[in-house]
Amino acid sequence: MSVYLYAKSIILEDTERTNAYLEIKDDGTFGTILEEKPEGTIIDYSTYHLAPGLVDTHIHGYASHDVMDNDFEGIKVISEGLLSCGVTSWLPTTLTDSVENLDAVCETIGQHAGQESGAKIQGIFLEGPFFTEKYKGAQNPKYMSDPSIEKLDKWHRLSQGLVNKIAIAPERQGVKEFIEFANSKDIRTALAHSDATYQQAKEAVDAGANIFVHVYNGMSGLHHREPGMVGAALNLKNVYAEMICDGHHVHPAAAEVVMKARGPEETVLITDCMRAGGMGEGLSQLGEFEVVVKDGTARLKDSGSLAGSILELIEAVQNVLAWGLVSLPDALRMASLAPAKSVGIDHVCGLIAEGRPADLIVVDDAGQLIATYLDGQKRFG
Repeated sequence: MSVYLYAKSIILEDTERTNAYLEIKDDGTFGTILEEKPEGTIIDYSTYHLAPGLVDTHIHGYASHDVMDNDFEGIKVISEGLLSCGVTSWLPTTLTDSVENLDAVCETIGQHAGQESGAKIQGIFLEGPFFTEKYKGAQNPKYMSDPSIEKLDKWHRLSQGLVNKIAIAPERQGVKEFIEFANSKDIRTALAHSDATYQQAKEAVDAGANIFVHVYNGMSGLHHREPGMVGAALNLKNVYAEMICDGHHVHPAAAEVVMKARGPEETVLITDCMRAGGMGEGLSQLGEFEVVVKDGTARLKDSGSLAGSILELIEAVQNVLAWGLVSLPDALRMASLAPAKSVGIDHVCGLIAEGRPADLIVVDDAGQLIATYLDGQKRFG
């Protein structure tokens, strides 16, 4: 028998249904949306909103585990923990590291993906190693190089096709051919950790790159005579702009500039969360670097540079809402549908639609998480 969730609103791809009933079929998929009260079991969320489960396409770790630990038991812990962040789908995200370590991580995830019981692995994001030292951020420059088609092909193969996003610096050698190869494998190319000129970024986008990673952070800034990576992220057509909206990486006014330029359809909320997420303050680790977690930030112990974040994706939704930048529906879409579209997984996650797995969240007017459902089962809240 179907169960019906009654809510103040149901947030769909480009509209909302108010005071309606969402059917959850007994096979764990979404059914129809009804205005009239149906027969059967009804769960009353009449003061809340139903939205798609959030999709984090850029996250390194959580709950003291990191993707680069190469331990699928740790991946399972991250997967479970993400349900408390409103996330039901994610891309385990690697760091710039040795080829051997990246080989091993891709192979491990490829062999075991699907065994996680929390948020679903919908691909792998390789953040590096084809970056520029000047904007290395918390990435290790000793492993950086020009893009290699051969390496990407191996990672894709080892992951059993799960690698579906890779970030590169567009000023490196061989970028055009690399992006064309990535596209042939249905891998989205993102641009990041780069000192590229506007023209170099444009050429990468013309070749098929479609995402700018954590805009403003780790990239050449906007200058009126050289718009740089930031200018390209704001101005080029048909690209997605990721942002870490934790209030530390990007000023709310700077976030508003991106949202005005890209709109909620092409603005992607990410966390870039590392293993200290959900763990409170103290010492932590990111790759080979020691990190200090304090006052809502994770910073490299030696330099004080930001080292990813401890942001939870539902908090990013709450922040952009509290900053007065967008409506609740658009804030939620920027953390679900937009990220899913950016990496071509919106056919399996990111929106509420009949026949899809019933992965959804229940939130209040301020975006506070009330419940998380996975395959129609309440798993958090």
